[in-house]
Amino acid sequence: MSDTINIGILGASGYTGFDLIRLSSLHNNVNIKYASANTNAGEKISNFFPHLNQLNLNTFKKWEDCNWDSVDIIFSCLPHGSSQDIIKNMPTSNIIIDLSADFRLKDPDVYKTWYGRDHEAKNDKILSKILESSVYGLSELYKDNIKSSNFIACPGCYPTASLLCLAPGVKSGMLDVNNIIIDAKSGISGAGRSAKKELLFCEVGEGAKPYSVANHRHIPEIEQELSKLSNDSDVKINFTPHLVPMSRGEIVTIHAKLMNGFDFNSLFDFYKNSYKETPFVKVLDSGINPDTLNVRGSNMCHIGLYKDRMDNSVTIIGVIDNLVKGSSGQALQNMNIRMGWDETMGLNQIALFP
Repeated sequence: MSDTINIGILGASGYTGFDLIRLSSLHNNVNIKYASANTNAGEKISNFFPHLNQLNLNTFKKWEDCNWDSVDIIFSCLPHGSSQDIIKNMPTSNIIIDLSADFRLKDPDVYKTWYGRDHEAKNDKILSKILESSVYGLSELYKDNIKSSNFIACPGCYPTASLLCLAPGVKSGMLDVNNIIIDAKSGISGAGRSAKKELLFCEVGEGAKPYSVANHRHIPEIEQELSKLSNDSDVKINFTPHLVPMSRGEIVTIHAKLMNGFDFNSLFDFYKNSYKETPFVKVLDSGINPDTLNVRGSNMCHIGLYKDRMDNSVTIIGVIDNLVKGSSGQALQNMNIRMGWDETMGLNQIALFP
């Protein structure tokens, strides 16, 4: 395969889709062959997204009208449910990077419980094989698996931030995996681009509100990965998400307990060492607080660790851009890893400040 590859994007008219177009346009090794969006098929992409009018883009196409054999990598930015329905029609020779929730959960019954519909992998041999072979695409944790996988299931935005904050402490046994509270807040783009009353400006502006309390669909995803990291099959977390009045950005504040025999300084040093070679995760020095503004538009995750006033308690705070590191940027990072390229290619943009 040449250094330049053709990519196709399913569901290109949503927030993750157009950010994938934006970021891909900065990648020297990528040619956007197709951007499919059936609802907007035939419309010129730069008219639909005027901020992209400096790019030489064609029109949106129906996915049925694209020659998917002519692309090397397919990115699926479709909603859950729609992704599996369309992916099963894609050529088996393609590398597929899925940004939906359809292949993150390995148990189809867990998927049905949280997403309210049967997973077709229970009845479809192609989807069953995909689900079985798919790699969870949290770049910093599963890089070696991503290198050889033809199907990568990118994490949700909340799991990305939460797991990056927790992984070193949980995997090392320093943190009590059964004593974790996650207070999460996301910009409105995290709820998608569909027209919904609760997402109108007057409904979300000048306020902040919780939603899906104790019942958010990202809970089983976080628990699944923490279970693998800790070798504990029965991990349960307390997770509460909130919408805050900003377009993009995400912050998670995590309260956790140190296991006996460990202290905060050891934990801090371990985190620093764990992420010292990762280009997109930065453990901040003491006295520097994570701020969503400092990662906005970038593929960075900033993590701060704090010794709590309560005995053996720590607070871990992480910030990401939910559309970049929490979605499209991580998808491109996974593409770079899969292709054997420098994983920072096309992702070195500095955060937008202020």
